[in-house]
Amino acid sequence: MPDTVKPRRRYDSRGRREQARRNAVAVLEAGQRLFLDNGYAATTIAAIATAAGVSVETVYKGFGNKAGLVRAIHDRALAGHGSVPAFQRSDEMRAGEPDPHEVIRKWAGFLTEVMPRVAPILLLVRSAAATDPEVAVLWEELEDQRLNRMSDNARHFSDRGHLRSDRTRPQARDVLWAYTSPELYERLVLRQGWPLKTYGQFVSEGIVAALLPS
Repeated sequence: MPDTVKPRRRYDSRGRREQARRNAVAVLEAGQRLFLDNGYAATTIAAIATAAGVSVETVYKGFGNKAGLVRAIHDRALAGHGSVPAFQRSDEMRAGEPDPHEVIRKWAGFLTEVMPRVAPILLLVRSAAATDPEVAVLWEELEDQRLNRMSDNARHFSDRGHLRSDRTRPQARDVLWAYTSPELYERLVLRQGWPLKTYGQFVSEGIVAALLPS
Protein backbone atom coordinates (compact mmCIF):
# COMPACT_ATOMS: atom_id res chain seq x y z
CA MET A 1 0.00 0.00 0.00
CA PRO A 2 1.39 3.47 -0.84
CA ASP A 3 2.17 5.80 2.04
CA THR A 4 -0.65 8.15 2.92
CA VAL A 5 0.23 11.68 1.84
CA LYS A 6 -1.01 14.38 4.13
CA PRO A 7 -2.73 17.23 2.27
CA ARG A 8 -0.88 20.51 2.33
CA ARG A 9 -2.31 23.19 4.53
CA ARG A 10 -3.81 25.93 2.45
CA TYR A 11 -2.04 29.26 2.76
CA ASP A 12 -4.46 31.55 4.58
CA SER A 13 -3.64 34.90 2.97
CA ARG A 14 -6.83 36.45 4.25
CA GLY A 15 -5.97 35.49 7.81
CA ARG A 16 -2.50 36.91 7.42
CA ARG A 17 -3.85 40.17 6.08
CA GLU A 18 -6.31 40.43 8.96
CA GLN A 19 -3.55 39.82 11.49
CA ALA A 20 -1.40 42.47 9.81
CA ARG A 21 -4.33 44.90 9.97
CA ARG A 22 -4.86 44.19 13.67
CA ASN A 23 -1.14 44.68 14.33
CA ALA A 24 -1.16 48.00 12.48
CA VAL A 25 -4.17 49.24 14.47
CA ALA A 26 -2.53 48.17 17.73
CA VAL A 27 0.66 50.04 16.80
CA LEU A 28 -1.26 53.18 15.82
CA GLU A 29 -3.26 53.21 19.05
CA ALA A 30 -0.25 52.47 21.26
CA GLY A 31 1.85 55.04 19.42
CA GLN A 32 -0.77 57.75 19.73
CA ARG A 33 -1.25 57.07 23.44
CA LEU A 34 2.48 57.07 24.24
CA PHE A 35 3.33 60.06 22.05
CA LEU A 36 0.60 62.18 23.64
CA ASP A 37 1.34 60.99 27.18
CA ASN A 38 5.16 61.14 27.08
CA GLY A 39 6.06 63.41 24.16
CA TYR A 40 7.75 62.63 20.88
CA ALA A 41 11.39 62.52 21.99
CA ALA A 42 10.75 60.36 25.07
CA THR A 43 8.73 57.75 23.16
CA THR A 44 10.74 54.93 21.59
CA ILE A 45 9.79 52.43 18.92
CA ALA A 46 10.62 49.69 21.40
CA ALA A 47 8.13 51.08 23.92
CA ILE A 48 5.44 51.32 21.25
CA ALA A 49 6.10 47.75 20.11
CA THR A 50 5.83 46.46 23.67
CA ALA A 51 2.60 48.35 24.29
CA ALA A 52 1.13 47.08 21.01
CA GLY A 53 2.24 43.49 21.62
CA VAL A 54 4.29 43.28 18.43
CA SER A 55 7.96 43.15 17.53
CA VAL A 56 10.09 46.22 16.90
CA GLU A 57 10.62 44.89 13.38
CA THR A 58 6.87 44.93 12.79
CA VAL A 59 6.70 48.62 13.67
CA TYR A 60 9.61 49.54 11.40
CA LYS A 61 8.30 47.37 8.58
CA GLY A 62 4.84 48.92 8.76
CA PHE A 63 5.73 52.58 9.32
CA GLY A 64 9.42 53.11 8.58
CA ASN A 65 10.35 55.21 11.62
CA LYS A 66 8.85 57.41 14.34
CA ALA A 67 8.03 60.23 11.93
CA GLY A 68 6.34 57.78 9.57
CA LEU A 69 4.27 56.42 12.43
CA VAL A 70 3.20 59.92 13.49
CA ARG A 71 2.16 60.65 9.90
CA ALA A 72 0.02 57.50 9.87
CA ILE A 73 -1.54 58.46 13.21
CA HIS A 74 -2.31 61.91 11.80
CA ASP A 75 -3.89 60.50 8.63
CA ARG A 76 -6.03 58.12 10.67
CA ALA A 77 -7.23 60.95 12.90
CA LEU A 78 -7.95 63.19 9.90
CA ALA A 79 -10.30 60.58 8.46
CA GLY A 80 -12.76 61.18 11.29
CA HIS A 81 -15.46 58.70 12.26
CA GLY A 82 -17.06 56.05 10.07
CA SER A 83 -16.03 54.15 6.99
CA VAL A 84 -15.87 57.16 4.63
CA PRO A 85 -13.07 59.66 5.41
CA ALA A 86 -14.25 63.08 6.54
CA PHE A 87 -12.43 64.90 3.71
CA GLN A 88 -14.21 62.73 1.15
CA ARG A 89 -17.58 63.42 2.74
CA SER A 90 -16.70 67.11 2.78
CA ASP A 91 -15.82 67.12 -0.92
CA GLU A 92 -19.03 65.30 -1.86
CA MET A 93 -21.08 67.73 0.22
CA ARG A 94 -19.34 70.75 -1.32
CA ALA A 95 -19.97 69.49 -4.86
CA GLY A 96 -23.69 69.01 -4.27
CA GLU A 97 -24.56 71.98 -2.04
CA PRO A 98 -25.35 75.23 -3.91
CA ASP A 99 -25.71 77.46 -0.82
CA PRO A 100 -22.28 78.75 0.31
CA HIS A 101 -23.60 79.50 3.81
CA GLU A 102 -24.65 75.89 4.16
CA VAL A 103 -21.31 74.66 2.80
CA ILE A 104 -19.47 76.66 5.45
CA ARG A 105 -21.82 75.50 8.20
CA LYS A 106 -21.21 71.88 7.24
CA TRP A 107 -17.46 72.49 6.97
CA ALA A 108 -17.56 73.64 10.58
CA GLY A 109 -19.39 70.43 11.46
CA PHE A 110 -16.64 68.34 9.90
CA LEU A 111 -14.09 70.43 11.77
CA THR A 112 -15.70 69.70 15.14
CA GLU A 113 -15.62 66.00 14.24
CA VAL A 114 -11.98 65.93 13.19
CA MET A 115 -10.20 68.52 15.36
CA PRO A 116 -10.47 66.68 18.70
CA ARG A 117 -8.71 63.77 17.02
CA VAL A 118 -6.15 65.51 14.82
CA ALA A 119 -5.25 68.73 16.66
CA PRO A 120 -3.33 67.00 19.50
CA ILE A 121 -1.26 65.16 16.89
CA LEU A 122 -0.53 68.33 14.92
CA LEU A 123 0.46 70.16 18.09
CA LEU A 124 2.75 67.25 19.01
CA VAL A 125 4.42 67.46 15.60
CA ARG A 126 4.77 71.24 15.85
CA SER A 127 6.45 70.94 19.23
CA ALA A 128 8.81 68.15 18.17
CA ALA A 129 9.72 69.98 14.96
CA ALA A 130 11.66 72.54 16.99
CA THR A 131 14.37 70.00 17.83
CA ASP A 132 13.99 67.13 15.34
CA PRO A 133 14.84 67.86 11.68
CA GLU A 134 12.90 64.82 10.46
CA VAL A 135 9.77 65.96 12.25
CA ALA A 136 10.34 69.52 11.03
CA VAL A 137 10.04 68.21 7.48
CA LEU A 138 6.86 66.35 8.43
CA TRP A 139 5.39 69.50 10.01
CA GLU A 140 5.99 71.52 6.84
CA GLU A 141 4.45 68.75 4.73
CA LEU A 142 1.33 68.59 6.88
CA GLU A 143 0.95 72.38 6.86
CA ASP A 144 1.38 72.45 3.07
CA GLN A 145 -1.18 69.66 2.75
CA ARG A 146 -3.73 71.65 4.76
CA LEU A 147 -2.92 74.86 2.86
CA ASN A 148 -3.39 73.09 -0.47
CA ARG A 149 -6.76 71.77 0.64
CA MET A 150 -7.87 75.26 1.66
CA SER A 151 -6.66 76.55 -1.70
CA ASP A 152 -8.93 74.02 -3.39
CA ASN A 153 -11.87 75.14 -1.23
CA ALA A 154 -11.15 78.80 -2.01
CA ARG A 155 -11.00 78.00 -5.73
CA HIS A 156 -14.40 76.33 -5.50
CA PHE A 157 -15.94 79.44 -3.91
CA SER A 158 -14.23 81.75 -6.38
CA ASP A 159 -15.27 79.73 -9.43
CA ARG A 160 -18.89 79.75 -8.28
CA GLY A 161 -18.89 83.50 -7.64
CA HIS A 162 -19.44 83.16 -3.90
CA LEU A 163 -16.60 85.39 -2.68
CA ARG A 164 -17.22 89.01 -1.76
CA SER A 165 -15.82 91.46 -4.31
CA ASP A 166 -12.93 92.71 -2.17
CA ARG A 167 -11.64 89.24 -1.27
CA THR A 168 -9.10 87.53 -3.54
CA ARG A 169 -8.74 83.80 -3.90
CA PRO A 170 -5.39 83.72 -2.04
CA GLN A 171 -6.94 85.74 0.78
CA ALA A 172 -9.85 83.29 0.94
CA ARG A 173 -7.38 80.42 1.12
CA ASP A 174 -5.56 82.08 4.00
CA VAL A 175 -8.79 82.81 5.89
CA LEU A 176 -9.81 79.15 5.63
CA TRP A 177 -6.30 78.06 6.61
CA ALA A 178 -6.37 80.25 9.71
CA TYR A 179 -9.81 79.15 10.88
CA THR A 180 -8.93 75.45 10.47
CA SER A 181 -5.60 75.75 12.29
CA PRO A 182 -4.82 73.54 15.29
CA GLU A 183 -3.66 76.71 17.07
CA LEU A 184 -7.18 78.18 17.03
CA TYR A 185 -8.62 74.94 18.40
CA GLU A 186 -5.87 74.84 21.02
CA ARG A 187 -6.60 78.37 22.25
CA LEU A 188 -10.38 78.23 22.30
CA VAL A 189 -11.15 74.61 23.17
CA LEU A 190 -8.10 73.16 24.91
CA ARG A 191 -7.01 76.30 26.80
CA GLN A 192 -10.21 78.28 27.26
CA GLY A 193 -12.61 75.36 27.49
CA TRP A 194 -15.04 76.35 24.75
CA PRO A 195 -17.63 73.63 23.96
CA LEU A 196 -17.15 72.09 20.54
CA LYS A 197 -20.52 73.42 19.37
CA THR A 198 -19.54 76.99 20.32
CA TYR A 199 -16.18 76.59 18.59
CA GLY A 200 -17.88 75.30 15.44
CA GLN A 201 -20.33 78.21 15.39
CA PHE A 202 -17.48 80.69 15.85
CA VAL A 203 -15.57 79.18 12.92
CA SER A 204 -18.66 79.13 10.70
CA GLU A 205 -19.66 82.72 11.51
CA GLY A 206 -16.10 83.97 11.11
CA ILE A 207 -15.63 82.41 7.68
CA VAL A 208 -19.00 83.69 6.48
CA ALA A 209 -18.19 87.22 7.64
CA ALA A 210 -14.73 87.13 6.07
CA LEU A 211 -15.57 85.61 2.70
CA LEU A 212 -19.22 85.98 1.69
CA PRO A 213 -21.06 89.13 0.58
CA SER A 214 -23.12 90.73 3.34
